[in-house]
Amino acid sequence: MNTYNDYSPSEDLLKDRVILVTGSGQGLGRSAALAYAKHGAVVILHGRKVEKLEKVYDEIEALGKQRAVIYPLDLEKVTEEDCFVLASAIAQQLGRLDGILHNAAFLYGPSPLELQTIDQWQILLKINLMAPFAITKACLPLLKAAPDASVIMTASTQGHNPTAYWGGFSIAKAGVEALVKIQADEWRKLPDLRINGLIPGIVNTPQRVKTHPGEVKKTLPQPDDLTPVYLFLMGPDSKNINGEIVACQTVA
Repeated sequence: MNTYNDYSPSEDLLKDRVILVTGSGQGLGRSAALAYAKHGAVVILHGRKVEKLEKVYDEIEALGKQRAVIYPLDLEKVTEEDCFVLASAIAQQLGRLDGILHNAAFLYGPSPLELQTIDQWQILLKINLMAPFAITKACLPLLKAAPDASVIMTASTQGHNPTAYWGGFSIAKAGVEALVKIQADEWRKLPDLRINGLIPGIVNTPQRVKTHPGEVKKTLPQPDDLTPVYLFLMGPDSKNINGEIVACQTVA
C-alpha cells in the first residue's frame, strides 16, 4: 500500500481549483484546508460549529492566498435535499467544484458489540458513510464538469482491519472502502474524475484523544505531517490513481 509521504507539491498545485473539505474546523480537516489554500485553492469550509470554521477562515485569510467560504451543516441531521442545496450554492457562488475531501467523522468510545445500540449505529453510518455518499452524489454534475476532479474518502485502520470493540465505526469505515471501489468502477470511463480512500493512521487529533486518552500526544504524528498525501491525492499528479486505498502511514 503506497503512502506518498515523500511527495513534494508545487506552490501552485491547486491554483484556481475549488475544493470542499468536510469536517474542516479542527484536526486533519483544518490542516488539509490550510494546505489546499496555501497551494492556490478556494476552499469551502464545512463543519457543524461555525465558530471553529471562522477560525480556520481567518487563518486562510491571513495567508494572503485564495479566499475561503464557510458552509455549516450537521451531517447527523442532513437530508438528500440539504446536499442538493449545498451543491446548488457551490454552483451559484463559485461556479465550479474540483474536489471533495470527506474528512468529517464521528465515533463513540470503543465498546463491545453487546453494549452498542441501533441508534448509535444509525448515527455512525449516517455521518461516516451515508453523508459522504449523498454529498458526492449531489455534487456529481459539478465534478463531471471539472477538467480534473478528485474525491477523497477518509477511511480508517479499523475499517481496513477491523478488531474488537470498534463495532459500528469499523462497519461504517469498511463501507467507505466498499463505496470507493464501487464508485471508482462506475467512473472508469470518466478520465477526468477519480475517487480514492485515505487512511490517516495514528495521528494527534481530537478523535484520537477520545479513543486513546492516556497517550502522550506530542510523540504522535501531527496533522500537518500528513498533508503531502492529502495534496497528492487532490492534485493533478494523482490523476491516474482511482479506486485505491492509500495510507498516510504503514498499515499492516
